[in-house]
This record gives sequence, C-alpha cells and structure tokens, in this order.
Amino acid sequence: MGQRQAIIAGGGAAGFFAAIACAEADPDCAVTIYEATAHPLAKVKVSGGGRCNVTHACFDPRELVKRYPRGGRELLGAFHRWQPRDTAEWFEARGVALKTEKDGRMFPVTDSSQTIVDCLQGAATQAGVRLVLRTGLKTAVKTARGFQVALTTGEVVDCDRLLLATGGNKSNAGLEIAARLGHTIEPPVPSLFTFHIDDPRLKELAGISVEEAVTAVRGTTLKERGPLLVTHWGLSGPAVLKLSAWGARALHDCGYRFTLLVNWAPAFNAEALRAELERARAANPKKQLGTWCPVGLPLRLWEKLLPAAGLKPDTTWATVPAAALRALAAQVGEGEFAVTGKSMFKEEFVTCGGVRLSEVDFKTMESRLVPGLHFAGEVIDVDGITGGFNFQAAWTGGWLAGRAMAGRPAA
Repeated sequence: MGQRQAIIAGGGAAGFFAAIACAEADPDCAVTIYEATAHPLAKVKVSGGGRCNVTHACFDPRELVKRYPRGGRELLGAFHRWQPRDTAEWFEARGVALKTEKDGRMFPVTDSSQTIVDCLQGAATQAGVRLVLRTGLKTAVKTARGFQVALTTGEVVDCDRLLLATGGNKSNAGLEIAARLGHTIEPPVPSLFTFHIDDPRLKELAGISVEEAVTAVRGTTLKERGPLLVTHWGLSGPAVLKLSAWGARALHDCGYRFTLLVNWAPAFNAEALRAELERARAANPKKQLGTWCPVGLPLRLWEKLLPAAGLKPDTTWATVPAAALRALAAQVGEGEFAVTGKSMFKEEFVTCGGVRLSEVDFKTMESRLVPGLHFAGEVIDVDGITGGFNFQAAWTGGWLAGRAMAGRPAA
C-alpha cells in the first residue's frame, strides 16, 4: 500500500491551509500542493491593497453567515468548528499578530500581506508539505484506492485523497474535473465589482467619498448602506460592492445595465430632506447655494447636484423656488444613475458559482457523490461580501478539508 498520499490542486489560501492542516494532523501522510502558476498565494499577496484582510472580527457564527450572499446556511455548522477567532489564534500561534480596524476588518499588525504569505509558506514547509509550481491538474479519475491524476506536465500520479481548491474563475481545471466526476457546476459570474456610470454629476469627482449612503437597484429588492466612493469610471466603495455581491446573478442577467438609486444623505428621508432645505433657505437667505451644503455632503459633490436640479451655484437661497427645492431634494435623496457596465474590484476577483452546495458535506468538505474528493475555497458556490469574509471561508473550508483528509475530521 505504501504511504498515504494527499493531493491538493491549487496553491491559494484554501489549498495552503488545507495542506498544513492535513500534514500537521497526520505527519505520515505525504501532502503535495500542485499550483498551475509560478506564484502561490497570489491573491493573498494583493488582497487588501497589499495589506491582506485576513478575516473579520465577527465571532458569532449566526451573525457571520449573514455576510455570505451564497453559502451562508451551509457555512453555519462549519463556522461553529472554525471561525475568525480560530483563524486569529492560528496566525498568532505562528508569530503573526492581527489587529482589528474600526470597521471590523482584521489585518496583520505589520500591514503587509507578505507576513501572511511567509507564515503560510513557512508552516507548510515545517509540516513537510511539498509544493510543486507551474504544474496543474488536467484530469482525475476515480480508482479503487483513490484517484489517478494526470498533471499538465504529462506525469500521472496516484493519491488516496484529492482536494480541489483551484479558485472560482470559470476557466479553471478544478471545475472541469469536478464536473467530469459527476458534480453540478453553478455557472460562475463575477461577484465583487464596481459600477460604470457616465454622468455629468460624477465628472471630475474621482476620489470623493461619502461616509454613509444608501444604494439600491431599481426594480429589485437589492439595497445596501455604507461608504460610497466616486471613481474615474463611476461608483465604488462598500455600498456598491455589497450590492454587487448580493445582486451578482441578477446584475449579470441584465447585462450590467440598470438604474442605480442613490441617497447621498440617508440620515434624512425624503420629507425630512425637503424640510431641512426649506429651513436652510429661511435661515440663510443671502448665502449662495454653492458655498455651503446644509445636509453635510462634500461641497464638490453638492456643486454638481445643483445644476442637475436646474440651479446655479451662485444663486442665493432666498431666490430658490419651491419646485427647484424639491428637485434638489430628489437629487440628494433619490438620485438616479444609469449603470452601463462593471469593473473588477482591484485584483480581488471574486465569483459566485462553482460546485453546487448540496453536493458538498460541510462537516468535512467532502463530496457527497465521490468519496475521497474534497473542496475548499471559491471552487464551491460560496462567496462573501468585501471585508475578509472570502478569506474566512477559505480558512474554514481548508481546515475542515485538511483534517478530514488526514482522517481526523473536526467534531
């Protein structure tokens, strides 16, 4: 029979975490990661603007699962076995302290993703994991013992356990192998993305942000609240990214052409907004509109909304007719923007889609159809909103899969 062999396809966050968990739980098992590119942990390296948003300080699994547009229900039990607190302790036990920012995102105190990359590579080496670069999987066939795997180099290898952690993009071999072994693949579509909007109200405002805005997609129930950022090509920031995650399928189906509704001042409802502007007019009749915004918007943004309501920045408040005031309130509280496309959010490409959730046992991340086959990371139809949630799903799935592959599943 010889030594037990575990093969991991994909040298990303989930693949490394699984390999380490497997090798540490069963030192007699030979664990090999095959990474198709020359760059293992590439996404870890670029995430969080190069700082690596490792996880999120949300330690209640029932709250945590609310951050996953797809897979939340399945992850509930998994997060009871491995959650952000376990992730933080795992890294701290290996000399990497994490810090929590005010929005809950957790980063290494070094503010460098290289710290996380070095930690994972060091832990893998120490556990005896073998890493083979520039080598992907072409096919995998079920055998009596486990699997016969054909590599892109032409080599054929056998293993007892196989983990597919090849990520979420649709051209990856992991999804093809899973499909050939009988799995249903939910078609991958982008999840975290920014919106293309060509509108005079946003011109020359790139870099301007509003700390709290409410965004919605007309004709749907999609609605989000959070910081909103104007970019060179449209709108971004959490209020858009969260909308793109929850609406991934719907927005894909309409070809990324839809009407975005924006409330730039959600502290006010429509009625309160009009009342506030009327109050401003009464209190400051001689002031020019463009010199001051009574509802706390950045002045440059306010100046762009005025002409959209048919008003000039040098108009004095006293001369604003009631109809124009209502139009201005609508621009602030119920702005309509035509979205004409999307852009990937930085390099953090996230997809929804992948191996169907019902075909995976989330206690062990093992296939319900093919014994000995496991999945972790974005190859499954799981995705989170921005903020460290996708990495947490990778750490959790990787740990559970690795333990199970070593014959020591989490209780």
